[in-house]
Amino acid sequence: MFTKQSERKEAWKTIFLFLALIVVLTSPFHYALVNLYPSRIYVGAMMWCPAIAAFITLKIKRRKISSLNWNWAEWKYIRSSYFIPALYGIITYLLVWIFGLGSLVNEEIITDWGKDLGLIGIGTLNPTAITIIAIILLGTIEVIRASATTLGEEIGWRGFFIYELRKVLSFTGVSVFSGIIWAAWHWPLLVYYSDNVLLEFITFFIVIISMSFIMAYYTFKSKSVWPAVLFHAVSNVYIQKIMPEITIKREGTEYWLGENGIMFAIVTCVIGIYFWRKAIKEKL
Repeated sequence: MFTKQSERKEAWKTIFLFLALIVVLTSPFHYALVNLYPSRIYVGAMMWCPAIAAFITLKIKRRKISSLNWNWAEWKYIRSSYFIPALYGIITYLLVWIFGLGSLVNEEIITDWGKDLGLIGIGTLNPTAITIIAIILLGTIEVIRASATTLGEEIGWRGFFIYELRKVLSFTGVSVFSGIIWAAWHWPLLVYYSDNVLLEFITFFIVIISMSFIMAYYTFKSKSVWPAVLFHAVSNVYIQKIMPEITIKREGTEYWLGENGIMFAIVTCVIGIYFWRKAIKEKL
């Protein structure tokens, strides 16, 4: 962290310039999502706004875009950035199934997957085989596709923003501050999709701040933006497109399920605390 008052002041100016640009750039898409239609095009465009804000900030500050950590990370960090979000997605839904908050298997979704992949009626393929093939493809091809949009967010949030915060805040401060900003930035999606806005705001903030501790840890350890890009993509795929899809919802338990659900908030919070303690121990 910087110690000189002038350097700290300059760092805060850079941070607030970046945040101001985020507001300006994303406001049209926030408006479109809430007042027009929650199109994936608007969401995709919004997800690239942090990167554009970072590039403009660097240009204004006469710093090179190449100064961001574009280097490929060591494979141990890449592997962990795949398996950690996949693991917490699986743990979340294992607990959902164990406690009877939902159940396996949603046969309609498996049939839909089979139709989408052209696997229905092929040889002896049964629902189990179709499910395995679909999950493998979602966990690989869909993750690669999702990375195209998470890259836009992570260039801004983890590639630029947390490094600026690190100049003036501790690891804990960086994780909490960036998590709050990152969560608040999603407000249109919460307002549009939430059935219980207050509850889902609370659980979503817990999830995002917890994820911020994990992602900051891997970003600083790897000195690369790519673990965060992969982590974000894998998390989105497992918690939005795999685990909830194969789960049959039960009446009265809907607030426990999904990426804004209570169970996911509990699981990510526990894992976030583990990485927070790990970072402190390692004096990150």
